[in-house]
Amino acid sequence: MEAKEIIYFDEPGAKNTIDVINAAKKRAKELNISHIVIASTQGDTALKAHEIFREDNVSIISVGEHSGFKGGIDHQLLPDDKRKELEDKGVKVLICSHALSGVERSISKKFGGVSRVEIIAATLRQFGGEGIKVAIEISIMAADAGLIPTDREIIAIGGTGGGVDTAIVLKAAHMNNYFDLEIREIIAKPRQRKK
Repeated sequence: MEAKEIIYFDEPGAKNTIDVINAAKKRAKELNISHIVIASTQGDTALKAHEIFREDNVSIISVGEHSGFKGGIDHQLLPDDKRKELEDKGVKVLICSHALSGVERSISKKFGGVSRVEIIAATLRQFGGEGIKVAIEISIMAADAGLIPTDREIIAIGGTGGGVDTAIVLKAAHMNNYFDLEIREIIAKPRQRKK
């Protein structure tokens, strides 16, 4: 048996970013984890992670919103100069369809109802708001892109509306075997979705 501290934030949001990344760094060292997946729409959060993990031997994967998600047709929220800066620093950048919505969200928006994938996403939000759902979702996306292993633990970091507020240790899985994914530890999360 092992007792570990979990950090609980009073509120979700970007104000927790530095504390989450530092907590993830500490746990990555303790568990000898070499892959960090982090949600970063415009690149700033991933750059903060790079700065904090700079001295460590870890691979950082920045996962952003797919093109057209916000801001109009084909608009990409990650600016080209920020992407280049991340890549120049060795951060891998992934922009692709969201694993826990994808085409199913489009069907729900057009015809009504809710899809099975959206039910999974809504259920994950019950465990800690948007951050847990996002952390799991980006790990699936990164696994499908071949950027992280599925045979050992990684740390996934997600957030709520900018920045990050959640970090978990998990064994990732690909989209086609989603139910093999294992959440092994919660490092940090908000106590509630919204105040």
